[in-house]
Amino acid sequence: MGMFDFIKSAGRMIGIGGDEAPSEDALKKEVADLGLDASDLDISVEGDTVKVSGATTSQENREKLVLALGNVNGVAKVEETITAPSDEPPAVFYTVVSGDTLSGIAKAHYDNANKYHAIFEANKPMLSDPDKIYPGQVLRIPPAG
Repeated sequence: MGMFDFIKSAGRMIGIGGDEAPSEDALKKEVADLGLDASDLDISVEGDTVKVSGATTSQENREKLVLALGNVNGVAKVEETITAPSDEPPAVFYTVVSGDTLSGIAKAHYDNANKYHAIFEANKPMLSDPDKIYPGQVLRIPPAG
C-alpha cells in the first residue's frame, strides 16, 4: 500500500485529451479491458493523481493494477490501498529509459539477458509484445526465482 510515481506524459492514451488525467470511468474500463482481477474497486481522480482501493487475489495482481492505472497518459501518481494476500514477495518497479530492451533490463536485474521472458510475463496483459516498451513506462520486475 502506498504512493507510486509515474511520468505524466509518458503513458498510453486511453481516451480523449492530452496530458490531462483520464476519467474514473475510462480507468475502470482500462482495468476491465485488461481483465485484471479485483473486487469492490473504487477509483477516483484528483488532478493528476489516481486513488484506488479494493481487493485482489494476489500481490502480483495488486502491482498490475497500480501499473495499469499509472501507465496511462496524464497520470503522475497512483495512491493505492488495495488489499491482497501477502504470501508473495513484492516486485521491483522499473522505469524504462531510452535504449532499454527487456533483455537488457533482465541482464541488469537477473545477470541473464535470456530471462527477459520473465519480465514480459510479469507485465501481461499490459505488454502484448516484448519489443514494445517505451521510455517512461513502468514495468514489474519479479523477484529472481
